[in-house]
Amino acid sequence: MTSDELPATEKVRIASDFLLQSPPGEFNEVFNDVRMLVNNDAILEQGCAPAVAQYNKEQYIPVKIDGTETLITQYNELPDGRFFDPKTKKVFRYDHLRKEASDFQPAHGEIEENDFQPAHGEIEEKLEPWRKALQAEADHYIDEHFHNTGVATVFAQKGSIILCVESHQFQPKNYWNGRWRSTWKLPNHEGKSSSQEINGVVRLQVHYYEDGNVQLISNKEFSAKVQLHADREKSAKEILRIISEAESAYQNAVQENYIAMSDTTFKALRRQLPITRSKLDWLKLQTYRIAQDMKPQ
Repeated sequence: MTSDELPATEKVRIASDFLLQSPPGEFNEVFNDVRMLVNNDAILEQGCAPAVAQYNKEQYIPVKIDGTETLITQYNELPDGRFFDPKTKKVFRYDHLRKEASDFQPAHGEIEENDFQPAHGEIEEKLEPWRKALQAEADHYIDEHFHNTGVATVFAQKGSIILCVESHQFQPKNYWNGRWRSTWKLPNHEGKSSSQEINGVVRLQVHYYEDGNVQLISNKEFSAKVQLHADREKSAKEILRIISEAESAYQNAVQENYIAMSDTTFKALRRQLPITRSKLDWLKLQTYRIAQDMKPQ
């Protein structure tokens, strides 16, 4: 069966799977390749729209609003498909395919209590000062550890506090791209000393494709106890200290494991050089074959 004989629903499913597996920084390249395979822009743009939106939310795509940056995530998506930025208190529309934000509006009272921070009421009065304190410490953490390549946004959703961190490095000229993401569920601050638990997961994905195709995909879950204090700012500093230690330890472990694998596992996977002791020029492979066919029999 050829691709033209596949039903539209099957084409959408296959194309969506390809798009969701796009390495960081290479979504446009994958989209263009899939576009050639599907050969139907209507099916691709309409049928695959949910997959494109899911990819952006899972990857924590950063977006600029009023000189600051927030993230596109499931934690700030409104029921009508718009997004809410807790830093600027604005809602906006996001074009997932073009990765462009537009139609910025003050949140006012349109965000209901069951969605995110309400415009009025007890939940906002209770969570917003705590969210701001955490956001301030998260910004310090980003400036110190991610060298202006990261974005952290603290969301207050349905009575919970969620911290999302994203950082990426795209180096297509050097044949590699990578993205760091972490998600932390943080305790609420009740204005008194207490022992609470924080839970998080760190996701790292790196794609290296010079003379080959290698991907590093790693996930790590964390759980730790934190001692909250009556002072809100002091508690926020303690939480970010624990997060910093956990993420730094994870990064060091990944680096050590990568060095060990470079010296052992990768070398065992294949010859460093073929028997000829020289690398094969893949671009000339067809030329080699043609030359062989032209030899007199």
